[in-house]
Amino acid sequence: MAALTQRLVRHWLRQLVPATLFGRLTLLLLAFALVSHVLALTVMFELRPPPPGPMPGDFDGHPGPPPMMPLGLLLDIGVRLAALTLAAWIAASWLSRPIKRLAAAAQEIGRHIGTDAGTAQRTALPEEGPRETREATRVFNRMQAQIRQQLDERDRFVAAVSHDLRTPLTRLRLRAEGLLDVRQQAQFRQDIGEMDQMISATLDYLRGAAAAESPVLLDVQALADSIAEDQQACGHDVQASGRAAPLQAQASALRRCLCNLVDNAVRYGGAARIRLVDDAAALRIEVHDRGPGIPAAELDKVLAPFYRVEGSRNRQHGGVGLGLSIANDIVRQHGGTLSLRNADEGGLIAVLALPR
Repeated sequence: MAALTQRLVRHWLRQLVPATLFGRLTLLLLAFALVSHVLALTVMFELRPPPPGPMPGDFDGHPGPPPMMPLGLLLDIGVRLAALTLAAWIAASWLSRPIKRLAAAAQEIGRHIGTDAGTAQRTALPEEGPRETREATRVFNRMQAQIRQQLDERDRFVAAVSHDLRTPLTRLRLRAEGLLDVRQQAQFRQDIGEMDQMISATLDYLRGAAAAESPVLLDVQALADSIAEDQQACGHDVQASGRAAPLQAQASALRRCLCNLVDNAVRYGGAARIRLVDDAAALRIEVHDRGPGIPAAELDKVLAPFYRVEGSRNRQHGGVGLGLSIANDIVRQHGGTLSLRNADEGGLIAVLALPR
């Protein structure tokens, strides 16, 4: 019975509160103005001067002290200003709370969009607050549901395309093996291998380059050493240096990011140097190659998907222009940045900065 009474009282009070932001702010200011008026009158009444006439013990018949009108007026102004200041603070806190919650949710979904442990599993925000805030929250929840649906469709599309494209490639490989001309057979193998690489890179990009993966405490130094050893086993000149403390990161995604950067360095420069620079604020991973570098005007453009610099890095090196784009997406999902610059002594330096 008590719980029912409380619900009825809350419902009745909720009906009395205006639905719009303007109505709520007006109601709050009127309420505080009324309270401040009552308080000011109370203070003035308590501090009112005594009636004129002889004071007790005043045998000369002199009148009492002059009225305290200036003090009462100052008290009235002070009480009203204090009440209005308090009203403004409470109103700002009360009315901005749902807006702050909406802003935080939008920032979070923007940070984790495409990774879909964060986006697809996120629950809808409660539609609370003024009418304007409820409408904004309703639109946000609808947008979030549409993003979730599009991500599910993207996963199904990638799976279907992967199967549909791999099947004819497999048939082409089998038919190429039956060719009698060895030279044509080698050319077919090269074309098929290039197509396979292009399909793999494109599907990785469409997949978002980072599937749903929980962050772990990753030994970044061991990861860099492992990538360098794998490249050395393939006959490539790759060295890792520097020290780094473990970092919270998605292990598979960060490994793919570093492998893409090192692969680019080896493809275009013939060698790569991985350098770790660690401090309390961020971990920086630098990948330096010995290639021709990139024109200054193209440094930001090469991070876009499928963009290729024809002048300094041409098609004969292979690739489809997705390695840096995928690496950039992974770094952003970790809250970091990927920047490129040309070294003074030649070559390109890719700087990966991950905040701690």
